[in-house]
Amino acid sequence: MLDIPHMADTADELLRGGPGFCEIWNGARRVRSSRRSPRVFLYSHDTYGLGHLRRNLAIAEHLLAREPGFSVRLITGSPVIGSWTVPKGLDVTPLPPVVKIAAEVYAPRNSTLPFGLIKAHREAQILKAVIEEKPDVLLVDHAPAGMNAELLSTLAFIRREMPATHVILGLRDILDDSGTVREIWERQGIIPLLDNLYDHILVYGCRALFDVVKAYGIPARVAAKLDYCGYVARSARRAAAVPGKRPEILVTAGGGEDGYFLMEAYLQALAMLPHAVVRSRMVTGPLMCTEQRRSLDALAARNPGVEITASTTDLPEMLEHADLVIAMAGYNTSVEIVASGKPAVLVPRAAPRAEQRMRAAMLARLGYVWSLEQGPDLAERLAHLVSAFLDGARPRPVRPALDLGGAARVGDHLVALMGTPMREQEAII
Repeated sequence: MLDIPHMADTADELLRGGPGFCEIWNGARRVRSSRRSPRVFLYSHDTYGLGHLRRNLAIAEHLLAREPGFSVRLITGSPVIGSWTVPKGLDVTPLPPVVKIAAEVYAPRNSTLPFGLIKAHREAQILKAVIEEKPDVLLVDHAPAGMNAELLSTLAFIRREMPATHVILGLRDILDDSGTVREIWERQGIIPLLDNLYDHILVYGCRALFDVVKAYGIPARVAAKLDYCGYVARSARRAAAVPGKRPEILVTAGGGEDGYFLMEAYLQALAMLPHAVVRSRMVTGPLMCTEQRRSLDALAARNPGVEITASTTDLPEMLEHADLVIAMAGYNTSVEIVASGKPAVLVPRAAPRAEQRMRAAMLARLGYVWSLEQGPDLAERLAHLVSAFLDGARPRPVRPALDLGGAARVGDHLVALMGTPMREQEAII
């Protein structure tokens, strides 16, 4: 159990340079020289859904599998990390989970403690881990300043006291519509932050499909730090077709916090099709509320071919056995669907960001998927597409396969930054 009040005191000491800070820092200074694998810290704020967690686990899995490999620690605020299957050898620092309740507004997810206390705890944990382990690389996912600016003290400390540590931002390509991202970045001072505290930016995407420099108005001096890695996806597996097998449809809603509309519409669509035509596997997501899950169970009871499960830690395995996928359009789900080569219907969330709608439209335009917008007749349109699929219709890609080598290319970049795969870590004196 996390000792929040104690950690709040530690946070204050760490940030003010008090006795607790001195004890931790002086202990780190006594570390002797040793030959070791490069240490990589992955920071994932994880305030909504599972996307950031899944992407970081895909990167960690690859880094740990490289030969010679990396030492990897994941610092995550995901509320499900305790029940998630993580790669062998991955160290995990769980942060007290928070949830985003409005634009840049957060609240504790499972606590009655004040948000400020939770944030202080998280901030102290991050800084303490950096001081104690002195990572060679800090790879920050998505949020340059961290959740509610919780990374700023750590970034400033690294720049001042640990200049050999490479600070990298890992950025998915589509964040939101260009105007919204530019306005938020201007208000939060993100460009100066990238200019002054970050050494590199790795974009998890392809410039030919989405140019982040042009879209977000990134100036030349910051763009010079930027490299495209391709899309990050876990290894895809493709099962051989089984003759005579009843078609299986996989329906997934990511974390599930806002996926009820899709699950309900699909079950309504099934009622418009002949019974026993398909087998359906539905993954609600571990964050769907109990009331909504019960409502889906009641609807599904009318069709014996429907199986509902709360979550999966291995979506590629489920994709392997699916014949058609119906999903929302989060980054990881979309990329893993494309990697699987399975026909798919993407139904993006409508708000609060345009990100999923933009991604679904892009992939549909390229012919990788079908895309449907939300609306009162969603069930009817889903039924029409499922019926067309059963009659042999398929999305038809109009260009070569996406570059899905993002995780490997992240590792390549880190090896290049290290100079050599293994290096001496000198004592700090």
